[in-house]
Amino acid sequence: MTPLVIYDNECYLCLQFAKIINFLAKGRLHFVGHYTSFGKKIRENILDSNALEMFWFIDDSTAYGGRAALCPLFSAIFNADGKNIQKNISQDSYELGCKSPKAVFFRSASLLTNSKKIKI
Repeated sequence: MTPLVIYDNECYLCLQFAKIINFLAKGRLHFVGHYTSFGKKIRENILDSNALEMFWFIDDSTAYGGRAALCPLFSAIFNADGKNIQKNISQDSYELGCKSPKAVFFRSASLLTNSKKIKI
């Protein structure tokens, strides 16, 4: 299974985060927006009620959310093999409030304070 990165596709900052991770991974990870139909299925079947509060990294056996996802995500980036899966991250609509300094602080703090691990 190709590792998945699930991010808020309606937030400008999260979209930029996904683009940077995709660039570092050289397109070898699969990205899914929280608000896409596939993202909704993943939230309902694998993740829990606070899934929208953080980004997620899902591998074969575990779903890592927020801070807990950082180490497995970077490990996957440096150890990923295979061909390009996803060249571009689709740009969905986002609120203008996502670009403010307050939003940057809030999202950064949210990344560091939220952490979750779910066995699949």
